[in-house]
Amino acid sequence: MDPGEQRVKVAIVGATGAVGREMKAVLEERKFPVSELRLLASARSAGAVIDGIPVEEARPEAFDGIDVALFSASSGIAQELAPGIRDRGAWVIDNSSAFRADSECPLVVPEINADSMRELKERGRGGIIANPNCSTILLAMALHPLRSLAAIRRVVVCSYQAVSGAGAAAMEELQEQEKAEGRGEPPIPVVFPAVIAHNVVPWVGDIGPDGYSVEESKVRSELRRIFDSPDLPVAATCVRVPVWRAHAEAVHVELDREIAIREALDAYREAPGTVLHPVDFPTPRDVAGKDSVHIGRIRADRAFDPGLALWCVMDQLRKGAALNAIQIAEAVALR
Repeated sequence: MDPGEQRVKVAIVGATGAVGREMKAVLEERKFPVSELRLLASARSAGAVIDGIPVEEARPEAFDGIDVALFSASSGIAQELAPGIRDRGAWVIDNSSAFRADSECPLVVPEINADSMRELKERGRGGIIANPNCSTILLAMALHPLRSLAAIRRVVVCSYQAVSGAGAAAMEELQEQEKAEGRGEPPIPVVFPAVIAHNVVPWVGDIGPDGYSVEESKVRSELRRIFDSPDLPVAATCVRVPVWRAHAEAVHVELDREIAIREALDAYREAPGTVLHPVDFPTPRDVAGKDSVHIGRIRADRAFDPGLALWCVMDQLRKGAALNAIQIAEAVALR
């Protein structure tokens, strides 16, 4: 690191979880100029040691002197701690849903709407910035390159979401159910409302009175905000599948003009953060541990005319959570 390079004091909240550990790894991989790293978690997890760094309890005093706080904790913890950290002049990048609908807190995918953070930066040091839901990030990244070619009229998406998106207990449940079936015993669902082993479950979050799940409603509201299109029609069906890591989506988009397939392919080739599969198709196994959003099976849509259908896959722990958060930190904290 150059002697004159800016150095940043960083805290990771939820450091013992899957996303928290991924945040630490991404900071190291991207050589984020960390002068001090504090790993914070609940009182239950405090005292653990990760790569020689002790985990402390996430209390207000633990953030003294911190420049950037990366949150991968519950909405309740974020709501309790984030405002005080912001008021001390730090940047809070929150991975929960606590601030995603707050008009004072930008909801950011840096490749798409980094400009939405400009006003916050101009006000002075510190602020809260929301990291979108992983399914929304995947959809937004998949659609954004098309916006340079045509206006989007409506979107229909079906997601196929890995169990790791529901946490460690969900991953353990899949593993235990597979073992039980191998022994000829009935698998028992606890985390999910139905057996997930060798099955698919169209339930990601509680179902609301309108029949849509929490996850499906997040995709709609968050995509509208990221694209600054409050009336964009968006319909989502979110499905949990017995995959360890990486989410996939089948996307159907209606456009305001016909786009030649070659135009779409060229747009994806040039788009930052995407990898195009013009002939083959990406799968969750292919993209696990990778940073980019992978796009394939681009074709004319047979229901929307004009429109396109496509398939996209992304590691939800990387670009869907940790990487996106750290890209935001780079944009606001490094000058």
